[in-house]
Amino acid sequence: MKLSGRGIMRGIRIFFGIFMILVYFGMSYLMIINFFNLVTPPFNYLRWIFAVVFGLYGIYRGYRQFKGLDYYRLNDKSDDEVETDAHRKVEELIKRVHDNETKS
Repeated sequence: MKLSGRGIMRGIRIFFGIFMILVYFGMSYLMIINFFNLVTPPFNYLRWIFAVVFGLYGIYRGYRQFKGLDYYRLNDKSDDEVETDAHRKVEELIKRVHDNETKS
């Protein structure tokens, strides 16, 4: 099996996405148990707000990750199709340049 640059990058994005989901859920949990002791009792509501925000964002990231809704998503074409499209575009460009030179 040949690993292409696109396949490697996709694997890195999947790993990073799952890692960040775990980070957000972990931060939510740590805020719930007041691990950092950042807030004093009159401001406990801030700790709960941050815990909910981290948890909801972790759910959102998880949804995007597992549904495949990446905003930087690559084309679903195979490497051969991408290469063929690139060759066709280069050939069209060369033909246009050649036609412009012959007209001059």
